Amino acid sequence: MAVVAEPKLPTSVHGDLVITQTHADVTNDVVGTLSRPTRGYLILLFGAVSLFLVGVLTFLTLVKDGLGHAGYNPPIFWSVYITTFVFWIGIGHAGTLISAILFLFRSPWRTAVYRSTEAMTVFAVMTAGLFPIIHIGRQWIFYWLLPYPNQRYLWPNFKSPLIWDVFAISTYLTVSTVFLVLGLVPDVSAVRDKVGGWRRSVYSLTAVGWQGTDNQWRHYSRAYLYLAALATPLVLSVHSVVSWDFASSIVPGWHGTIFAPYFVAGAIYSGLGMVLTLIIPLRRALRIEHMITPYHFDNLGKLTLFTGSILFYAYSMEYFVAWYSGSPFEQTTFFLRPFGPMWWAGWSMIICNAFVSQLLWFKKIRTNLTSLFVISIFVNIGMWFERYVIIASSLSNDYIPWAWSGMNPTWADWGILAGSFGWFGMWFLLFAKSFPIVAIQEIKEMIPMPRLRGGHH
Repeated sequence: MAVVAEPKLPTSVHGDLVITQTHADVTNDVVGTLSRPTRGYLILLFGAVSLFLVGVLTFLTLVKDGLGHAGYNPPIFWSVYITTFVFWIGIGHAGTLISAILFLFRSPWRTAVYRSTEAMTVFAVMTAGLFPIIHIGRQWIFYWLLPYPNQRYLWPNFKSPLIWDVFAISTYLTVSTVFLVLGLVPDVSAVRDKVGGWRRSVYSLTAVGWQGTDNQWRHYSRAYLYLAALATPLVLSVHSVVSWDFASSIVPGWHGTIFAPYFVAGAIYSGLGMVLTLIIPLRRALRIEHMITPYHFDNLGKLTLFTGSILFYAYSMEYFVAWYSGSPFEQTTFFLRPFGPMWWAGWSMIICNAFVSQLLWFKKIRTNLTSLFVISIFVNIGMWFERYVIIASSLSNDYIPWAWSGMNPTWADWGILAGSFGWFGMWFLLFAKSFPIVAIQEIKEMIPMPRLRGGHH
């Protein structure tokens, strides 16, 4: 990526961003992102659709022939699919953190980036929701996972982590989708008033009659606040449930009380990495560099550094607890992570997550978009490998040494993994070209009221 000189933007004495756009500029600039797609956008969309088709073909082959094509090898029956499921669930957490929690704290820097992170959350959870269905093998009876009345009087096994995932994913997807759709309503109405033809009809339908009256704004503000409060505990609960899929077992390397906070911090860290990976090229493709500025990236960098440092501490504690426990099974598992057959995955996890994020202590790196983009790629790679190491390395070295075995991912594993990125990227790109990717109304709220000469309104 070429290094782009960023314009020096006006800031207050406290270092906060001062927006120089007028209300009309904000609307026109955001509506401009919905114009005819550029060549760069079409190339990105073509790449995403191609990856998605690779995933579809791989999935159809698995449906036809069974999961034998996947790299399952006793005793490892949770591998790339569960790894990727946990990865995508984690990606969504940064979106909820930025859109809901920072909203409750009235953090001003979230306004320009929260819409893209909300969309990222919804599409990441949609992607994650596919993996339990792929993993079960017989996809045509996936509805047996749901607790519904039936003539056989059979209920799902509520002790199964698969059932916990069904409830966690469905709750998270529902709340995140409602939060995204509700926030879009005033902005969609602003777009409706700027376009004509069939597009006006579509936006009029999706604006659900919004006219911006006092009564509508009062109900909207109250509903948005309640939803933000409802979404906030989901940041902690959903990935805690996912961590208990592992921690409730007695497999070495999994049975730890640190797993819930460790997984939540890792989820937010991976989500922030994906936010940076998405919006750095997107702001340029949509020509909104003046709206998503180094001020926003500086704050995103600080948050990434904070969560990366928590992960650094969590990794250290995992190794300390394994040594202090005196259990040879725990000690062997953690020794083999960096020095066993899967050392390459173990060191990828440690270097990308614990050490690379420490570069963000330097403001020059936090505000250099090339450096931030490269770091975000390392974060994404490192967090996928973290889940791979936790799952595959622990299952390959359990309590029965004669049954130890390695993990050998196959083309079916990589095909589904590539397809998941294509599926996610396709929906995100379509959303960015169809709906306002930057929140119009909230940015307008930050613009100072115009004043006449002499300081009077």
